[in-house]
Amino acid sequence: MAEWFYKVLAMAAVLVLAFEARAQEPVDVTLVLAVDVSRSMSPRELSIQREGYAAALNHPDVIRAIGQGAYGRIAVTMFEWAGNSSIRTVFDWTVVETAADADALSAAVRNSSPVGLRRTSISGAILHALKLLDAAPFDGFRKVIDISGDGPNNQGQPVEEAREVALARRVVINGLPLMTSDGFDGGFNIPDLDVYYGDCVIGGPGSFLVPVTSWDQFPEAIRRKLILEIGGLPDFEGKVMPAQAAPTQFLRPSSKASDCMIGEKIWQQRQWMFDDP
Repeated sequence: MAEWFYKVLAMAAVLVLAFEARAQEPVDVTLVLAVDVSRSMSPRELSIQREGYAAALNHPDVIRAIGQGAYGRIAVTMFEWAGNSSIRTVFDWTVVETAADADALSAAVRNSSPVGLRRTSISGAILHALKLLDAAPFDGFRKVIDISGDGPNNQGQPVEEAREVALARRVVINGLPLMTSDGFDGGFNIPDLDVYYGDCVIGGPGSFLVPVTSWDQFPEAIRRKLILEIGGLPDFEGKVMPAQAAPTQFLRPSSKASDCMIGEKIWQQRQWMFDDP
């Protein structure tokens, strides 16, 4: 009986070690794609956004960038977000190493059906992304949160506070500000969303943003952004560039140009008029 017990115990130990080895599988990047689906985005915008991500995920240039990494693979997950309680997983953590892997993710995105949801909580999206990174069964050499959005934070924790939590964990936040307004109401948007993202949202070594001023720019913008996130961004000075130009590192000035609570202030002024920003 004792011999049998020790055999079982040994087998259990082997399984635990195998699981831990798998849990620590190294990848070049653990990347969280956080995609805005707030009701300020129109059905047309949601459709273009979905198709843009689907086309970028399995684009040959993106596959090539993955293959050039030290490990030749990344781990990625995607979720849609709006308000604090509006989170929907598009696909869970998945290793992308081959074109077939990327094709599967692209199909998962195309098969999703994004629906506009209430409010805009960038801070909630960042904090949810951090939970996903903590639970990731992979050891990413770099940990990156990729946030797209068409308006400022107007719900939940102040966005600067959420960003500081991420930076304390050495997580990089990159931004894709969508400077369009075809949706439910443009009154909750701000004209200098790219500056707001630079001052209040992005952060970490090599962090950058790629502004989109028209939806025909989106497919190329997200593709370039993924390539930079996978391959890393060299340290050089620069300023925000239009999405059709080569995006550069965004360095926050010593004195911020943005009020990082502007979204909350707009909401307080307009909430009596609108229920679903």
